[in-house]
Amino acid sequence: MFDVRSRVGLVSSVVADLLPVAERVLDVVMTAAWAVVGRAGEKYSDDDLRRAYDLLTQVGCRNLVERRYGTLSEGERKRVQIARALMTDPELLLMDEPAAGLDLGAREALLARLTRLVADPLSPVTVMVSHHVEEIPPGVTHALLLRAGRVVVAGPVETVLTGPSLSACFGIPLEVGAGAGRFSARLMPVFQHRGRTTPSV
Repeated sequence: MFDVRSRVGLVSSVVADLLPVAERVLDVVMTAAWAVVGRAGEKYSDDDLRRAYDLLTQVGCRNLVERRYGTLSEGERKRVQIARALMTDPELLLMDEPAAGLDLGAREALLARLTRLVADPLSPVTVMVSHHVEEIPPGVTHALLLRAGRVVVAGPVETVLTGPSLSACFGIPLEVGAGAGRFSARLMPVFQHRGRTTPSV
């Protein structure tokens, strides 16, 4: 079981809720080497220490190593959680709504880090769950849409994230914009015509 856990990195609210708020940021990341939360007498190697520092630098949190986890902003916590998930050099990184609850600035800062992570050939295969196409970083290659537990469509991201596909997924008429590797979605403009609501063209 430990071997399997070390091969999968997980970023989710379930894990986040278990992290001790009084723990140093450095320890929050380093304890992932033992697949535990909270220091409990484990012995860490110099390699563990170096990797934790390197990962915190990678996510832009090197200056926070001595801070208590509970004093961080939500955006900082999310980036620390990603560093923790990468501590064991996993083959697969699963992120469940990593940008949830972030304001616009924090979201964009996080997505900038995720964009670099996705582009790094040494990074693990990454699977991200999101309810918002705006939270998908550039570089993502494939997407899958689910509705009521069933697959609506799956394939290359540019063929999946379209107006018709998202409309079928969410059950409302949507249009999708794309540019510079990012996506956005909005309700299709409508106007009233003879008592009916009709999509504008």
